[in-house]
Amino acid sequence: MPAPSRLSLLPMCDGAMRVSLPPLPVRVLLVAVALLAAAPTAHGQSNGEGTIYSRFGLGSLSGFSSSQSQALGGGAYGLRSLNYNPDANPALWSDQVFTRLSGSVGMRAVRAEDNRGNSGRLTSGTVQALQFNFPLNERTLGLGLSFQPYSRSNYKLTTTDSTDVPASGQVGQARYERIFSGSGGLQRLRGGLGYRVNDRLRIGASADLLFGVIESRRRTEWPNTQALRDVVVSDGVQLSGLTGTVGAHLALADVLSADDALSLGASVTMPAFLSGERYRTLDEDLARDTLSVQRGDVTLPWTARLGAAYQPNERWTFVMDGLFEPWSTFSTSFSSEGSSPTTPARFPVGGTSTLADRWRLSGGAEVVPAGTDNLAGYFAQVAYRLGAYAERMYVRPDSETSLYEFAATGGVSLPTSLSGTRIDFNLTAGTRGQTSDTLVRDTFYGVSLHINFGERWFQRRKLR
Repeated sequence: MPAPSRLSLLPMCDGAMRVSLPPLPVRVLLVAVALLAAAPTAHGQSNGEGTIYSRFGLGSLSGFSSSQSQALGGGAYGLRSLNYNPDANPALWSDQVFTRLSGSVGMRAVRAEDNRGNSGRLTSGTVQALQFNFPLNERTLGLGLSFQPYSRSNYKLTTTDSTDVPASGQVGQARYERIFSGSGGLQRLRGGLGYRVNDRLRIGASADLLFGVIESRRRTEWPNTQALRDVVVSDGVQLSGLTGTVGAHLALADVLSADDALSLGASVTMPAFLSGERYRTLDEDLARDTLSVQRGDVTLPWTARLGAAYQPNERWTFVMDGLFEPWSTFSTSFSSEGSSPTTPARFPVGGTSTLADRWRLSGGAEVVPAGTDNLAGYFAQVAYRLGAYAERMYVRPDSETSLYEFAATGGVSLPTSLSGTRIDFNLTAGTRGQTSDTLVRDTFYGVSLHINFGERWFQRRKLR
């Protein structure tokens, strides 16, 4: 569609083996996480971050890698850990010892306001990720599987106006409301392998399936007249396609002092080629009519990630990371006909000229007071994390103005009586956007719960 000059934002193993099943408490928790994983099937099209900026492009992008990395600013592309298997770099799946299952759920509250003092609030919850990893050859070859949102669209805004309506042979004023809303998003299913080449070098690769439906709607309501019916016009796009990710990790020891460790990690996700169809429907009362259907293709940009992690001793960990995505190269074969500022924007929402190259810088620190001392007190074994990030968003109001997101992150990781299992609580607080030039600023607060199971499920017989 022709891009508007401004985003119109209104407030609002070899050898014999035996299988060792996990104990009953773990199996119960596994069932709970499986139920959480089923939640996106039933509710995934209505959950999201609740920001008006998710109206544009493909919605708000999600980049969850692990609960540890989320609390450290969202990166940690070079950080190895036996308790976590970061999803953003498949090379980090190589050193696995435990069979690991992780489930994450979160809730976020968003307050949006413009320069005229208008404001709106929205609170929403979502499943952030489900991850499953296990070693094919302990500390050498590991398998990783994950399911999580790639993007989310979730917004709602209302405008009120009036128009002349004929009634009983006369023309009178009738008030009407336009309610703009969006839902859905793309999901990502990833599977791949990580391999340790030697003590220093690890590599990995994965295949990624993207799929989902994004829908925007405009509902026109006439609350004070029976002469006109309420109507809903919906525009949606259903897409699916494949891409892939390759990663590498380099581990160095005794770099600045004895017993310290420096890790460097990098991964690249190839451009994604998606195909599907775009549709427009008209809902009137309980009937839905399909007005048009069009098939087309979409090309998403590649993603580059680079991170460093430094551990001066067994208690402290520091990370610094960067990400880049050239969204200016986004392309689509869908035509933009039929769009206007007063109707739901047809895909790509907002037009390709509203997309900008995205970058993200993050950093964080973790401290475990007890280090590796398993006999220390409980709170000394808890991991305490702080981080922050700055991001240039991939949507923009025009070719000269950029929008940014800034946030602070933090969390605690609680050990449990189940060896290899930890429960994490994370917090996020930040802002995005700006209040000048009809735009809005979002202030958001988020809390999330993460359960990370780790068990040895496959063990070799000691006696033959």
